[in-house]
Amino acid sequence: MDVELRHIRAFVAVAHHRSFTRAAEELRITQPALSRTVAQLEKILGVELIDRSARRIGTTRAGREFLGYAEQATSALEQGIAAARKDITIRLGFSWLLPDPWAQRAVTRFERGTGASVALVRCDDPLQALGERTVDVAVVRGEVRNAPPAARAVHLYDETRVAVCSENNALADRDRLDWSEVPSWPLVVNTRSGTTGPWSFPAGRGPEHIVETGNFDEWLESVAADRGIGIVPEVAQRRISHRAVRFLPLTGAPPSAVHLVHVPLAQQDLVNRFLDAARTATER
Repeated sequence: MDVELRHIRAFVAVAHHRSFTRAAEELRITQPALSRTVAQLEKILGVELIDRSARRIGTTRAGREFLGYAEQATSALEQGIAAARKDITIRLGFSWLLPDPWAQRAVTRFERGTGASVALVRCDDPLQALGERTVDVAVVRGEVRNAPPAARAVHLYDETRVAVCSENNALADRDRLDWSEVPSWPLVVNTRSGTTGPWSFPAGRGPEHIVETGNFDEWLESVAADRGIGIVPEVAQRRISHRAVRFLPLTGAPPSAVHLVHVPLAQQDLVNRFLDAARTATER
């Protein structure tokens, strides 16, 4: 018999949803393609499995009997896949402070859905790590610059920016800062993975004085030492506890994009599954 896995999955989805439309959405195929697949299965078995005569479709007696076996088959296959993948790991590279609660949602959804695991890899330059193949997916905030050849970027969502200054800075007593005022202050920039720098302003209209740092820790300590102010996504305000810095709401600032960047790999199917989980995790 030429029954294939796609036939089984199509029938189970229709039987569960009692709707070709919702089943097609779950399987990410068109409704006509789904209808043809179920009809092929019925032709192979020589029986009708779906009762299409009522307003809301259901299963025939043969369909209900077959459904139990079909569910056992798909369940056993999923368990087998999970067992085979238990030692497979997707390496997620990030430079500082993974977005929350997105990261926790994405990792949990992916691991539960695939049986594979996610290793969190902290690196100063996630795009460099991606090019060196020491990570499989890179979290990149702001513009995607100097990505490896053939890299693909997926935009997840935008983060709100806030300003950061030393407790000794004149801004520490302010209740907010406007984006138009930023060029008036020395700006501390993380040149490897920062979200705000000279590139964030039109040519000739950015800050005159730039203090360059090579990673997030250097950036934070430079701001604390009052070498200049910093601009970061607001997640930093929730997660950083540093007695020598102050956070200010930043009005009029452009949003900071969060991307996932990857280079097609041999295990691209799992990477795609992680990207799907990541997109879903952005939904509120």
